[in-house]
Amino acid sequence: MATGWWSVLKTVPWSEVINAAPQVASGARRLWDTVARKSGGAAGMPMGQAMEAEPEEDHFGTLVMRVERNEATLLDLRTQMLQASEIIANLADQNAQLIAKMELARTRMLWLGVATGVSSILALVSLALILART
Repeated sequence: MATGWWSVLKTVPWSEVINAAPQVASGARRLWDTVARKSGGAAGMPMGQAMEAEPEEDHFGTLVMRVERNEATLLDLRTQMLQASEIIANLADQNAQLIAKMELARTRMLWLGVATGVSSILALVSLALILART
């Protein structure tokens, strides 16, 4: 069982995976930094506490402030979603390249097996002919 995994791991184009790894890692780091930075101060006060803390006349101002804060948070979430989509697209491209390389390696292994089988049969036939003449 281990030899099967070893042969699969040997056919992976590790040079391409390693060359693309910094791009994926930097994208993931940017996404993580954005999420970590934005998650700290976006909570705010609940609606009931905000209205109790403000004078009675400023309910409209509180609501406008909350709407503006929600719009800013929504814009940040959209930006993060686009960055995550870019990372996912890069990973999907790398996955497609790995699958194509694996399929090519599988096809080559199939042809190698067929060639080995044919050469084994030819060797047995020639050995039988040699033994029959003696």
